[in-house]
Amino acid sequence: MTGAAANSVAERAARESYGRLLSILCVRTHDIAASEDALADAFARALERWPADGVPAQPDAWLLSLARHRKLDAWRHSRVQDDATQALLLLAGEMDEADTHEGPAVPDERLRLMFVCAHPAIDAAARAPLMLQTVLGLDAARMASAFLTAPSTLGQRLVRAKARIRTAGIPFEYPEARELPQRRRDVLDGIYAAYGTGWDDVDGADALPRALTAEAIDLCRILCSLMPDQPEPLGLLALMLFCESRSASRLSDTGAYVPFDQQDPMRWDPDLLAEAERCLRRASDMKLPGVYQLRAAILSAHCERRVGAPVAPEVLVSLYEDLLALRPSLGAQVSRACALANARGPEIGLRALEAIPAHEVAGYQPYWAARAHLLAAGGARAAARQAYDRAIGLSTNGAVRAYLDARSARL
Repeated sequence: MTGAAANSVAERAARESYGRLLSILCVRTHDIAASEDALADAFARALERWPADGVPAQPDAWLLSLARHRKLDAWRHSRVQDDATQALLLLAGEMDEADTHEGPAVPDERLRLMFVCAHPAIDAAARAPLMLQTVLGLDAARMASAFLTAPSTLGQRLVRAKARIRTAGIPFEYPEARELPQRRRDVLDGIYAAYGTGWDDVDGADALPRALTAEAIDLCRILCSLMPDQPEPLGLLALMLFCESRSASRLSDTGAYVPFDQQDPMRWDPDLLAEAERCLRRASDMKLPGVYQLRAAILSAHCERRVGAPVAPEVLVSLYEDLLALRPSLGAQVSRACALANARGPEIGLRALEAIPAHEVAGYQPYWAARAHLLAAGGARAAARQAYDRAIGLSTNGAVRAYLDARSARL
């Protein structure tokens, strides 16, 4: 096998199996950082050996076996003999188990690790990022923008969170029933953050982000099956399916970015739309409103124009206000301002934007794009161009930058 082909297999294993392998490695020792190091060594060894020796019949089992041996070697050479002995005993028990972590057990391993990351002893701000790093293999630099923080700050949070898991001996198991509501919310937030990280890659140039959207949907489907009497997992699944249904319409035939309100509804996937509506209806029937159900309801309302029945602008304003009442967020505030502009005029929308504290929006690209659009609609061209420049500078995607640049140029 060529080096390029072996690299491709290793990269696919990293995308598809990283979280599962990591959760198996650290389920007994509770040491995420050491398990990450061992797994990184295993992938590096694979890139050295697979081009010459060939890819093993079971790449995941090969990687897991090598990573386990690397952990054993590290602990054998530890200066703290008591800790090393205990770790070796734990690992020995882990290695004695048959490697049956395939098929239906795979998603449970990923979700178990996500529930561990949602433990109340871990800093709340670190829980969702920790899930993305440990289960999906993202680094702090890639995640930072999703959590509106600097990569260095996020990296420090992740280091502290892993140390907390190790020193506190946080168990790698599903929480008790009384602990489920809080942990479930954090797990849902982690899944949604994973989906959003992939969704932000508008042109699909990076294979990893697009794989994240499928991974997030897969995890949410499994969570729905594990918690069939809970509406919020269904709400999140509906939300992601509504988004996914229009992924093909986000770019024109020439590769230009097409915003939501200008997309051709006939290019949206009718099967995914129908499934999203079914999930939202099932969640609504449970009569327990939640954040993700509201977000999905907003997208459902937007998607009504596919059948020629766009929702009244004031209804969207009301939905966003309900969302803000349940859980305030910067994104919801900006979206509400845009809904107000559609319902009552750009001046009203601008006032809503300007009510948001300036320090919160300094680096938030959607705010500046929305501000630019509303200023342009109100005839304030010079101010609109300045806002467009700010939004372009904050955009990480080339297609979006080109779209904003063209809008600014037309002024």
